[in-house]
Amino acid sequence: MKMARHEELPVPVHSDLEPVYGGASQLEEAELRFQNLKSKFLDVFGHEPDVFVRSPGRVNLIGEHIDYEGYSVLPMAIRQDTIVAIRKRDFGDSDCLLRIANVSAKYPLCVYPADPDQDIDVKNHRWGHYFICGYKGFYEHAKLKGLDVGVPVGLDVMVDGTVPAGSGLSSSAALVCSSTIATMAAFGVNFPKKEIAQLTCECERHIGTQSGGMDQAISIMAKSGFAELIDFNPIGATDVQLPACGSFVIAHSLAESQKAVTAAINYNNRVVECRLAAIVLSIKLGMKPQDAIAQVKTLSDVEGLCVSFAGSHGSSDPVLAVKELLSEEPYTAEDIEKITGESLEHIFANSPTSLDVIKAANHYKLYQRATHVYSEAKRVHAFKDTVSSSISEEEMLKKLGALMNESHYSCSILYECSCPELEELVKVCRVNGALGARLTGAGWGGCAVALVKESAVPQFILDLKDQFYQSRMDKGIINKNDLGLYVFASKPSSGAAIFKL
Repeated sequence: MKMARHEELPVPVHSDLEPVYGGASQLEEAELRFQNLKSKFLDVFGHEPDVFVRSPGRVNLIGEHIDYEGYSVLPMAIRQDTIVAIRKRDFGDSDCLLRIANVSAKYPLCVYPADPDQDIDVKNHRWGHYFICGYKGFYEHAKLKGLDVGVPVGLDVMVDGTVPAGSGLSSSAALVCSSTIATMAAFGVNFPKKEIAQLTCECERHIGTQSGGMDQAISIMAKSGFAELIDFNPIGATDVQLPACGSFVIAHSLAESQKAVTAAINYNNRVVECRLAAIVLSIKLGMKPQDAIAQVKTLSDVEGLCVSFAGSHGSSDPVLAVKELLSEEPYTAEDIEKITGESLEHIFANSPTSLDVIKAANHYKLYQRATHVYSEAKRVHAFKDTVSSSISEEEMLKKLGALMNESHYSCSILYECSCPELEELVKVCRVNGALGARLTGAGWGGCAVALVKESAVPQFILDLKDQFYQSRMDKGIINKNDLGLYVFASKPSSGAAIFKL
């Protein structure tokens, strides 16, 4: 009998914490967290939760800002996670409300109607919106599958997260994934992991970011001990065994990346620039403008044409077409409209978030964004091929580090998604022996990831403390007791899980 691939299986259900959190001190720490969550739930809502769900954050090792262009990426899940405790209220309860609380006093109680059709007010950002993304997503998917889950009922929800917000480690996706699965578990339903990965990617878009799907896919489909090569269209995960002699150290730049808040000028702006680069390239490569506008959504859609063009010039690299056919100078809206014969408002008429970008932007860097996407997509496969090659571990670490350094350069210079704090942090990592270091996540703040020899990790973290964090502790930006939240080594963790304790 053929075994199902792990992404085709439902989310695992456990009756104790050990299969996910391991033994010893990690298990004790997890037991205390769950106990605290349970007692806070009881204090706030007057009864215990029915079920708990956890989804981890992630660190992307390589493949930045290419998932929404249809290209594979290579992240791993980390031990930091978001836990959601949930209880479905009885039909007799008078108030049909979603009450969403948080263990942290930083996040106030949010109350919403129990209405899966409600719109999310993206102009008025509240942390509880992320739960509503998952709640809406569950109902949309259940309806699609023809499941009758009855009339909406009230839910009591309590959240506890250890993924630092705005860190580029996917705290938002961890919350959306755990919220979706918790709503699903409250109704006694469990879908295959790849379906949940797809639907959580779509439902995070309710909050106004044009997410590509990597964060949700790794949070749900990760396996302990492995990074994953995540493919899209269709979504899938391939285990990647990382070299045992290397460790990934994650360090927060302490600049908070507010992806949803700054979407129009940062994250979504790049999505729009990539779409425009793809349309302009396809027209220059012979497509009719109206066909290009209707059919070309991402740079991966036009890669075949770029490779054919490169082939006629003795190469197979799509970047050659970018270099020959796109201008390095930024394009104005008028420049692009001359090529396409259509206004940008017409091209993006069906995407309110893209129209927000057009209102905020005065130029578009098509050459730089396309060059980053095509070269970064190649680096992902070079990284995976290096890990599975038979070269010495020493040589392997050197090659992986070089790919990470090239990726950072591309993100910083071509994609312009870095910031001064990240540049300083990456430099400090390399000076202190990192074989490679790069920003990770959306950028514009958040974390860097550094590849370090396993034996050098303790000293490396001490050096970062002295040369990057000490001055910030002196200024009171962070408390020295919290340093472990901002810099840590991580091995690949497992993905989402349901607990019936």
